[in-house]
Parts: sequence; C-alpha cells; structure tokens
Amino acid sequence: MKLDLSGKVVLITGAARRVGAETACTLHRAGASVIVHYRSATDEASAMVQAFEAERPGSALALQADLLVTSDLAPLVQKAVARFGGLDALVNNASSFHATPLGQIGESDWDDLMGSNLKAPLFLTQAAAPYLKSRHGAVVNIIDIHAERPLKDYPLYCAAKAGLLGLTRALALELAPEVRVNGISPGAILWPEDDSFSPEERQRVLSRTPLGREGTPTDIARTVLFLLAGAPYVTGQVLAVDGGRQFHL
Repeated sequence: MKLDLSGKVVLITGAARRVGAETACTLHRAGASVIVHYRSATDEASAMVQAFEAERPGSALALQADLLVTSDLAPLVQKAVARFGGLDALVNNASSFHATPLGQIGESDWDDLMGSNLKAPLFLTQAAAPYLKSRHGAVVNIIDIHAERPLKDYPLYCAAKAGLLGLTRALALELAPEVRVNGISPGAILWPEDDSFSPEERQRVLSRTPLGREGTPTDIARTVLFLLAGAPYVTGQVLAVDGGRQFHL
C-alpha cells in the first residue's frame, strides 16, 4: 500500500538532525510539504530545505525556535500556516536527553527535560489544534519505551516522557473526532552523541532486545508515515518500535 501525503502540510520539531531529519525526508518523499523546525542546527536545516525545494519547489520551509520559550510556540505554528495556508499534521519529535541521578537534579534539568519533552508538545499542539481540526489532521508524539519502563539514573527524563505518553492519550480524547493523536516509543534507535552509553552498555542493551540489533531512524520515520497516512481509525495509541525490548527490560 502506497502511503501518500500529497497536498498535506506537516510541521516536525527537531527536524534538522537524526530521527527528525529522516522523518522529514520520508514525509517529503511521500508528497508532504514540510516545515523543518530547528533550534541551533541552522546549516543542516538550510541544506535540507534547499534539497527539498530543488526536488519540489514551494514544498519546504525552515523555522527556528527555542521550544523552551513558550511564547515562541504559537508564532511557530502561525508562521507555518502563513506560508502554506494551513496545517495537516504535527510531529513532536524534539527532545532533550541526559542523566539526572537522584540527589543531583537541579531546576535547570527540570526546565530542560520537562520543557522539551512535555511542555512544548502540549503548547505546540494547543496552538496547532484549530488548524488541525479544520483539516481533520493528526499529531504524532515521539515518546520512549522508558516512559513505561524507567531507565536508571534518568528519572526526570523518564517522568517527562511518561507525561507525554499520558498527554498523548488525553489529547486524543480532547481533540476527537476531528484530530487523531498517537505516539511512537522508540527503543535502541540512535545512541546519544555524548558517549554516555559505553560499548559494553550498548551490547548489554542489544543482548536484551529480542531482534538482537539496533533499529534505524527509518523505522521511526516509516511508523510516523503510517500513523499520518495509513491509520485513519487509530487514535490514542502508542506504538513501541523497539525490536521487542520493552518485554525484556
């Protein structure tokens, strides 16, 4: 089944790098016009939009915003709508991730992890809701398997993602019947760039993953595409894309 997003407009947060970039590329290939949100990855976002525009003129826009500044969230949505005339989907992908062992948690950790993983998705979805409702659109939140199975030394991150999981289900009820809201919980897809997981720890994680290997950003991107274009009777669901790891944590 070919999943087609032709004529649809999608805003993706944190879309310039890693899973967000692959998601943007996948949705653009499916025909969507894509708003590439970024915070500091200016060069990557510009290069991506240039490539999209070369392939299909008028199909992409890069927008910068700090998602921790709540007052910037509604204008981000409004700029996207002003450019493309509406909004069909929002993918809340941007996320902060770092350890916060109990006893070392500071208020700045709270602001960062709760802000990027829970507060920003809430306020972005609230700002986008009128436009999504008018087009019977959809929201996809990128959560984490550790929202339900906590990861040691990451209590604040896990709590933030648990909040996003609950928010996903709550918003599915709030925005029905016009807007579908679903989530994806990745497992071992991309390792953190700060080397916080040693080679030995990575191998331990994979040894407890039934499929015995890492996933790829494409696995997440294709699931986003399915939820946006191939699941019209699915809402309030969170799909684990983790090689079965959630059952062996």
